[in-house]
Amino acid sequence: MKINKYNNLVFTLLFGLGLSAQAQTKQWTLEECVRYALDNNITIKLSELDVKNAAIDKKDAFGNYLPSVNGSASHSWNVGLNQNITTGLLENQTTQYSSVGLSVGVDIYKGLQIQNTYRRTKLSIIASQYQLVKMQEDISLNVANAFLEILFNKENLKVKKEQMIIDEKRFARSEEMVKAGTIPRGDLYDLKATVATDQQAIIVAENSLLISKLSLAQLLQLKDFTDFDVIDDTNVKDENNILAQNPVDIYNKAKEIRTDLKIAQTNLEIAEKNVAIAKGAYQPTLSAFYNFNTRASYSDIVTGSVPNTLNPTSQIGYVEGTNQSVLTNNYSPVLGSPDGILDQFSNNKGQSFGFQLSVPIFNGFSVRNNVERNKVSLEKSKIDLEQKSLDLQRNVYTAFTDAKGALNAYESSTVTLEARQQSYNYAKEKYDVGLMNSFDFTQAQTLLTNAQSDLIRTKYDYMFKIKILEFYFGIPIVPVIQK
Repeated sequence: MKINKYNNLVFTLLFGLGLSAQAQTKQWTLEECVRYALDNNITIKLSELDVKNAAIDKKDAFGNYLPSVNGSASHSWNVGLNQNITTGLLENQTTQYSSVGLSVGVDIYKGLQIQNTYRRTKLSIIASQYQLVKMQEDISLNVANAFLEILFNKENLKVKKEQMIIDEKRFARSEEMVKAGTIPRGDLYDLKATVATDQQAIIVAENSLLISKLSLAQLLQLKDFTDFDVIDDTNVKDENNILAQNPVDIYNKAKEIRTDLKIAQTNLEIAEKNVAIAKGAYQPTLSAFYNFNTRASYSDIVTGSVPNTLNPTSQIGYVEGTNQSVLTNNYSPVLGSPDGILDQFSNNKGQSFGFQLSVPIFNGFSVRNNVERNKVSLEKSKIDLEQKSLDLQRNVYTAFTDAKGALNAYESSTVTLEARQQSYNYAKEKYDVGLMNSFDFTQAQTLLTNAQSDLIRTKYDYMFKIKILEFYFGIPIVPVIQK
């Protein structure tokens, strides 16, 4: 019994600890942020829909190879004086007719437009896939930048708070020194203003941190970002040793893998297909067709004839010389019920088939103008590809130079902070023994604070510049993008 109570107590404690751990705010890693953004970002979802649309366009293009088959059926009522198509007589009546038809058409030759259109849709799918990858890359870079911005603001806020704690302690100690007559009361007022300035700096830093968190949460499309936070990751090492690479090697690598160039190259191939499609309109088109139709009537039909007793004969002429009338017997038709619908459909079948050749002779220069228009688009695509290559070269060399400069700035800021820290410690010792006034000590403290802020800024600037350079070398932000 005691054992059961002990087990229940242990279970209760473990369960309570589990709930407590779950209640803690989740801290997102950079990889989690990028993965979540790639799965939920609206812009990426729109690009994925563009890929689906391109696949549908390919199905449409493939359908042009297939024949078109259309069926038709109609049922009509004719009211008033009309001819009975079965008896051939004009009758004042209401008649009903049914008809069924089938038509088949297929393009045999169309200036290779069908083939080139299908090839263009395949290229369009590739282009939309490249565009999706580019969007994923852009979102990944934006997420990394926003992530590092949060880390910068968190460290900056930490420095501001630590500085305020130091100033508050100095203010409290200065109050005692004023009471003891060691320092003048004016120094106390200076320290009070310094504490108030620290409070303002903390408010600004807190607002900057909140805005940076909001920006990243919006990139991730988070609905509830009240408690959103990221894990503190301050690793500034060049793990991939990217700066050891030669800028020429990075550029050559980027030419092989960069999505921008792949998109421009694919658009160039699409433009070439558009020119081929436009030129196809110069050539004749040949198509084949087949038509089938049949009909049925619901009116009575003539099944026989009987002598007309009311008007048994009719004069059809006379004998020349004797003027004797030439008569013929009159008959009245005998009407009966029409044949069955299926029988009529079978008996009234009609078919037609053949080929149709269309040769373009003059169309108001529309074909020629369309060809010229597509040639202009082709030239623009060639220039765009060349421009993208130049832009890539410039961006790679700029990224390499920026990364080197950011590293130098970070190293310089580290040395500067160490010197400012030593200078501050020396000034504090002099201030504590009354050998330095409050104004000079505040200046030393301000220089230290500025050095700390510069170190934080240069550190995260260096981290982001390294990420950009790695990106051009084909190293993704996180290993989630499949090219």
